[in-house]
Amino acid sequence: MRILLVEDERGVANFVKKGLEEEHYTVDHEVNGLEALNYFATNQYDLIILDIMLPAMNGIEICKKIRADGIQTPVMMLTARESVGDKVQALDSGADDYLTKPFSFDEFLARVRALLRRKKDSISELAWADLRLDVLAHKAFVADKEVILSPKEYAILQYLLRNKGRIVSRTQILENVWGYDYNPSTNVVDVHIKTLREKLGHTLSPEVIRSVRGVGYTIDVEDA
Repeated sequence: MRILLVEDERGVANFVKKGLEEEHYTVDHEVNGLEALNYFATNQYDLIILDIMLPAMNGIEICKKIRADGIQTPVMMLTARESVGDKVQALDSGADDYLTKPFSFDEFLARVRALLRRKKDSISELAWADLRLDVLAHKAFVADKEVILSPKEYAILQYLLRNKGRIVSRTQILENVWGYDYNPSTNVVDVHIKTLREKLGHTLSPEVIRSVRGVGYTIDVEDA
């Protein structure tokens, strides 16, 4: 799942981004409120985390803008402002949750999971033959036996399963798994695909992920 974090405090942003990535989420980070609007125009997110006090455009204005544009992605406000008035203003602007700094990371993750569960188009499980992904628990199983994957391996597999039957390019995988922090000339996707095939190949055919020469990768729709 892909999350947009809009936070200008570098320490907080690094802490939140690192923690979310360790939980297998893909995180894009922006520090400028106005620039964050460009992300919504070109990407789809499962969750948006907004600070209120941001350069150029504050979190309240961003939330009002995206709701006016019909974007219904869950929004969590993450801010040091803790008055009742601030909370009411944020929730009335369209936010779904409000968490004040400093905060417990365990509570933060629980709130993230709750917002993702509420997402109307959320899918709790993805499957192919004997392969099954528990999307909420971020775990992979083959024939009900857990396969231990790294965060990036899991994210690639989830992205391919969400696009089952479609060919996705290396660039698409980089953008959706590594976010904006990637080098377009890297071979990191191929390295991770190779490891994924090896891990799944012990109990499942390595051809679950099929290479399409010169294009990218795909997971085919199972035969009826």
